[in-house]
Amino acid sequence: METGLEITSDYSCLRPFGCEQNLLSRPDGSASFFQGDTTVLAAVYGPADVKVSKEIFDKATVEVILKPKVGLSGVAEKAKEQMIKNTCESVILTALHPRTSITVVLQVIHDAGSLLSCCLNASFVAMMDAGLAMKSSFCGLTCVIGTDGNIVLDPTAKQEKESRAVLIFGIESTAKKVLLLTTKGSCSVEELQRCLAICQKASEKIFQFYRDSLRRKFSKS
Repeated sequence: METGLEITSDYSCLRPFGCEQNLLSRPDGSASFFQGDTTVLAAVYGPADVKVSKEIFDKATVEVILKPKVGLSGVAEKAKEQMIKNTCESVILTALHPRTSITVVLQVIHDAGSLLSCCLNASFVAMMDAGLAMKSSFCGLTCVIGTDGNIVLDPTAKQEKESRAVLIFGIESTAKKVLLLTTKGSCSVEELQRCLAICQKASEKIFQFYRDSLRRKFSKS
């Protein structure tokens, strides 16, 4: 089990986070990622054969399947699938594997807040475990703005429910560019920029955790 330390910033902190790789035998890559009490299991299949109807002649087809803890996938899961897919597609070198499919399957184990961020992080660690060629790393970060204007990073489900606005960022590692931004609620431009700055700063710790995790993995082999 690879465990990240709690991270503090000027405004808030990340909950303890960590991952465990190569959990499943059948996928090409797999990982479990937790942030606080939120846990997601991810599996990556591919590059593999693709149905003719989904085939793209000059690049790989990326698919994401998100399974809730109980029941069937609904509209909320389908929306998250599309956001995760777009983020993954932006970093995977799909041109290296034309006419193939890369499938990321995510199973929610427990949702205690910041679920989409945890799904993004689990997806990346699983793709890293599968050895997919990527042009950069990425991570997901969530922050909320309370009714009093305070910003909380990596909120719990209760904090999300009680907040005025929820902002979720997907950030890549090379230039800290935003790959994904989705919001719920209302916030000013200044608050948005402040949240982005906090998430960009916190992302450095997650990217360092990725590097340390990979270094430990190969040092054992």
